[in-house]
Amino acid sequence: MTDSTIKHIATVFPITSEALQTDIKYHRRRSIIQEFSLNTSTHGIPGIARSRSVHNLIFWTISFLFFTGVMIFFITQSIQAYFGYPTQTSVSFIVQRSQAFPAVSVCNYAPMRYDLVIDTFLNYTNSRGLTNTTDNSTVTAQQAYYIHDFVQYIFNSEQDFTPYLFSLQSMLLNCVYNGQPCNNTDFTSFVSSTYGFCYTFNAKTKSNGSAIRQTTDNGGSGKLELGFYAQSQQYFPYVSADASVGMMIMVHDNTELPLIDVAGIELAGGRKHKIGYKKRTNQLLPPPYSDCTNNISLAMQAMYDRYTNADYTYSQAICTTICIQTYVYQECNCVNPNEVTARTIVVHGTNQRIDAPLCNLTDNCFADATDRITNTDSIWNEFCSECSQECSFVDFTITTSSVSAISTQYAYEYKPLVEQSGVPLPKNWSEIWQSEMQKNYIGVDIVSETTRVEAYTQDASITAVDLISNIGGNTGLWIGISFLSLMELVEMLYRLIRYHYYIFRRRAPDEHNTNL
Repeated sequence: MTDSTIKHIATVFPITSEALQTDIKYHRRRSIIQEFSLNTSTHGIPGIARSRSVHNLIFWTISFLFFTGVMIFFITQSIQAYFGYPTQTSVSFIVQRSQAFPAVSVCNYAPMRYDLVIDTFLNYTNSRGLTNTTDNSTVTAQQAYYIHDFVQYIFNSEQDFTPYLFSLQSMLLNCVYNGQPCNNTDFTSFVSSTYGFCYTFNAKTKSNGSAIRQTTDNGGSGKLELGFYAQSQQYFPYVSADASVGMMIMVHDNTELPLIDVAGIELAGGRKHKIGYKKRTNQLLPPPYSDCTNNISLAMQAMYDRYTNADYTYSQAICTTICIQTYVYQECNCVNPNEVTARTIVVHGTNQRIDAPLCNLTDNCFADATDRITNTDSIWNEFCSECSQECSFVDFTITTSSVSAISTQYAYEYKPLVEQSGVPLPKNWSEIWQSEMQKNYIGVDIVSETTRVEAYTQDASITAVDLISNIGGNTGLWIGISFLSLMELVEMLYRLIRYHYYIFRRRAPDEHNTNL
């Protein structure tokens, strides 16, 4: 219909040409929408478009709206499930013919040497009027009661406590890895709150980087043979409770600062022990799937800096110990004396690093503060929010066995080494040395039981692909929508936009002519 025809009709019928133009545009838009509705692959909409009665229209409209609502409900459920970030753990077995041999940490069961500490200890007790004796040949139970006060005094006065501890040289009789000899230089040291100096074989250090021993080194299968002389004649009386002689050992990851106080294995004297291990790896997903972290906090780094050559990684247990000590210091101006290795803290709310003083054992403040932070979520979240579980860690399944030792032949072989250790021996050593060797010798073999590694891996239960599939399944099931159906909608919108653009282009010259 041309413009002249429209103007002619307008002179016959009482309507304007503008009204006819609007009606044409309305019908054109409606025809585009109607064409889409009749031909779309989406279920329900064609039924509404081709309805010839009100009842049919109501039926298809209600059906379409109802199933659309059901679809939206299930899609919402799928989206909520995805953003809940659920996980599942898969277990696999990997054969590693060559593995990193684990770190092995050992400590003497007694934390300090009697001959090195007794004179300093007596000076401490005598100067405070706690005792009045110069006899350093023995210690009574009453005197030994003050040993914890003495240790607290040494640390609080910033004195070096390590000269009073057992050195590795005084204990180590033999060290062999995969048939090749090793010695005390192959060990790194750390201090345990309970056992004093401890020594780690095959720890990862900053100097050797990743150069840790492998199970296949020297053509072997991963076997460490160690022999120790416990020097029980120099145990400080009453300090090691009712243990007469022994050592502690722990098999752990090469980058782990071992918590040997709680996770160590006790080795009895006069025995040769065998420790077999199986390796297990654990890998967690990072946030938002879990709250794991591998970040070393400033406070933890302050503790690790005490071990200048060690290359330790994040530990949740150590992080927890440090944050509790931080809270105890805030409440008591001192820290738990049973955790002397965790006395280096960062004052809460600052970057100030200090060596906190140890509390008195008779002071209940540190125990009460520990109880409060452990049982109060608000305090825990304030001080220990950074102490999440590790994102990756390695642990070992251990089996132990032992036999009686030492044989007569080896007793004669090791006797000169004991006599050259520099540790005072019993006065009647020449008479009782065989029984002393039998009592103090501790042998241990650490062996890899299998090349199979048990791997625990955390996986996402619902991935982004799963979410898209769930949404597509629900839209297809309830109203038949697919990606191609969406393209039909896009096509309709494009045609409407193009049509209105065409109308706008035609209207612009007409309005311009009218203004003229």
